[in-house]
Amino acid sequence: MAKFIFITGGVISSLGKGITSASIGKILESRGLKVTLMKFDPYINVDPGTMNPYQHGEVYVTEDGAETDLDLGHYERFTRAQMTRFNNVTTGQIYNTVISKERHGDYLGKTIQVIPHITDEIKERVKKVAKVSGAEIVIVEIGGTVGDIEGLPFLEAARQFRLDMGYENVVYIHVTLVPYVKVADEIKTKPTQHSVGTLREIGIQPDILICRTEKSLSEEIKEKISLFCNVQKEAVIEAPDVNSIYEIPLIFKNQILDEIILSHFKLICKLSNLDEWKKNVVEKVLNPKEKVKIAFVGKYITLQDAYKSVYEALIHAGIENNCRIEIKKVDSEEMERRGIEKSLSDVSGILVPGGFGYRGIEGKIKAIKYAREKKIPFLGLCLGMQCAVIEFARNVLGFREANSTEFKPRTKYPVISLLEEQKRIEDLGGTMRLGSYPCKIKKNSLAFQLYRRNLIYERHRHRYEFNNKYKNLFQNKGMVFSGIYPQRNLVEMVELKNHPFFIAVQFHPEFKSKPDKAHPLFKGFIKAALENSKIK
Repeated sequence: MAKFIFITGGVISSLGKGITSASIGKILESRGLKVTLMKFDPYINVDPGTMNPYQHGEVYVTEDGAETDLDLGHYERFTRAQMTRFNNVTTGQIYNTVISKERHGDYLGKTIQVIPHITDEIKERVKKVAKVSGAEIVIVEIGGTVGDIEGLPFLEAARQFRLDMGYENVVYIHVTLVPYVKVADEIKTKPTQHSVGTLREIGIQPDILICRTEKSLSEEIKEKISLFCNVQKEAVIEAPDVNSIYEIPLIFKNQILDEIILSHFKLICKLSNLDEWKKNVVEKVLNPKEKVKIAFVGKYITLQDAYKSVYEALIHAGIENNCRIEIKKVDSEEMERRGIEKSLSDVSGILVPGGFGYRGIEGKIKAIKYAREKKIPFLGLCLGMQCAVIEFARNVLGFREANSTEFKPRTKYPVISLLEEQKRIEDLGGTMRLGSYPCKIKKNSLAFQLYRRNLIYERHRHRYEFNNKYKNLFQNKGMVFSGIYPQRNLVEMVELKNHPFFIAVQFHPEFKSKPDKAHPLFKGFIKAALENSKIK
């Protein structure tokens, strides 16, 4: 039978429950256990797909086409677990399911209530993931902060889980803040005490505390937390601020967190070995031999989480190329006013990520023109590819009015357009081309050099496609269509001849990059940028 770990958070949000969950998954995997992870999101949206990036951050897309919370990206990057639509559960999904069952008559006339019907549905989702994944350990992160009214049904379901499954099969871990008050030169435990107190009022006594802190916790502080929070002293785990999130599994391992969890579960496992992770990931990210500056031309750059997977994929490529990535965030809308040279003259590579809507598009197009003409390594993702096509049409083919029908429905040259089946769709949520699709790669192309195979699978999240009506015109002027979705003959990858590195893709390669295995597109891009930096 699977064992279950529920991870909650207190005091403030953004304490790093996602990184904590992923790191625990990593150290338990290193003990030979099969792990999967889940995220409970208390918001009423069915999924984050229609949410503003400034509100929610990045939307992470799974292989099966679910639009999910960005923490699922951390889970996949740290562990071997593959996320699906079942690994992210929202209040909207739960209520939608329960109401649908009620309308169908499944409850046989009963009064539908939060307890037991909503909580039962939440528990069923956890059990389903355990069964489908075949995991020995299921780690469940509960979003939000203890005390939030939205999260109460999820916390109640977690409380009931131990009653249903047995004490030895469920562990509760609480992530909390132990702040350092500079003017008093003191570490304060009271916020943690209050947070744990609130959790206990709900009926959950945490077994382990993960204490976020900028200052190391003394033995005296740990004893105090242990006493007032009713947690064993060795189960008070320090989670200090670090230079890289990839250090966290090692920090947890050094405090025998895995042993504490396994002891509760009464599991005996092989000894762990994180030497490869330490050598090939942590040491390289902390002590790179070289550095390279990359311009990141986006429209949501003021929020770090809006492009989380892309930033991480760049770091992964830096690890493989043994260099530090200095990301210069360039607001594409602001660049339209400031000018290209001022924004891009000091970088060795230019990346244009995905996005939606017309705002900032002209800035992205100008950045791509600069990369093409100045022979600066360029990587375009999703909307970045569409902007590369528009730029080429305008400035190489001479179609000055070329555009996407997303931005200008009646454009004279719709080089990017909506597929016929998309035109009939009215609901915005979950109706794009989503999830993994095959892509056939052309031999003797840059893409083939990078992937070293002629068939790949990558994840998508978009509605608009390259308009094949213009294909021959582009090819005649030197654009190479190096990747095609064979079933529909849709363009997936474009690149340019006679350029050191210019490639753009319709999909999102960042979702399949890992710290110990950088995605080939990012790896090749950073390698080209490094070579360019040595020429400059």
